[in-house]
Amino acid sequence: MQLTPSKSLEITQVSESKIDQVDFQNLVFGRAFTDHMFECDFIDGSWQNPKIKPYGPLSIEPAAKVFHYGQAVFEGMKAYKDEAGKVFLFRPEENFKRINKSSKRMAIPEFPKEFFFEGLETLLRLDNAWIKPGLGNSLYIRPFVIATQNGVSASPSDQYKFMIILSPAQAYYSGSVKVVIAEHYSRAADGGVGAAKAAGNYGAQFYPTNLAKDLGYQQVIWTDSKEHKYLEEAGTMNVFFRIGDSLLTAPTNDRILDGVTRKSVIQIAKDAGVDVQVRRVEVDELVAAAKDGSLREIFGAGTAAVISPVSAFSYKGEEYAIPSAEDSYAKRFKTALMEIQHNLAEDPYGWRYAVN
Repeated sequence: MQLTPSKSLEITQVSESKIDQVDFQNLVFGRAFTDHMFECDFIDGSWQNPKIKPYGPLSIEPAAKVFHYGQAVFEGMKAYKDEAGKVFLFRPEENFKRINKSSKRMAIPEFPKEFFFEGLETLLRLDNAWIKPGLGNSLYIRPFVIATQNGVSASPSDQYKFMIILSPAQAYYSGSVKVVIAEHYSRAADGGVGAAKAAGNYGAQFYPTNLAKDLGYQQVIWTDSKEHKYLEEAGTMNVFFRIGDSLLTAPTNDRILDGVTRKSVIQIAKDAGVDVQVRRVEVDELVAAAKDGSLREIFGAGTAAVISPVSAFSYKGEEYAIPSAEDSYAKRFKTALMEIQHNLAEDPYGWRYAVN
């Protein structure tokens, strides 16, 4: 594959911003979008013609392969603004590497680094006013790739579109959530695409999640597809369990996403002296800990929610409440992460990336 480096990025700006039409005090996650978007096409064996243009609809053939064979991957990132007006990303190199890892698994050509960062940073500078300061405020960034070749033959596309869109955001989940442990449905299987941020992974979750909602639960904790014996992910997030004072989470594999927030929580917890165990966690171990009182916390970790505490889980029709922990790891690590992200604390890890 040949790359076509660009010395210039074609930019078409809106004639008038729509920012005044948005109520930033009452945002619904992922519904409002900024004035501009980034777009780049893979044609004739190379990524070409990167451009930024006004946010708007796409014109695409109904026979485009993305609709028929699901060649689509995406990422989730955030930009933050401090009180001095400086804009930061959080570990964007990890997101760039992961979208290319996902692309490779889905037979999509990898995207050039120079296009990614030039397009993203230029887009953030153009739509700077949409990034609001204040703890909890952010600009959600959605890079994604879709297969655009016209044709319904069952083969990889030879044309693709890479895009970045931006959405102002506040908290993704409010408060804690109740979850069901999966006994029948699976998020991913060995040898599958669970470790990729492939669009179909998330579409396949919606039905069992709806079943959980019918029972009064917001999310599903997914288990392994072979035996439904081991705990893997929670909804769209990685998941952590605090048993006693130890923090447990499943190791990444080809079923579990290598979450940026997950690896950040692990690092912060280890540096705080917490016993972190990255290992397979059995459902029976969790139930036993809930019964004997040693289960102190469950929380999900991901870009959109940051950290989302779980107040109860259900397994085999029985609900187990999790009492609030006074020395909550979820609150502690969420605060530490958000203070780094919003430039309110020192960043000993070099995770904060300034957008100049």
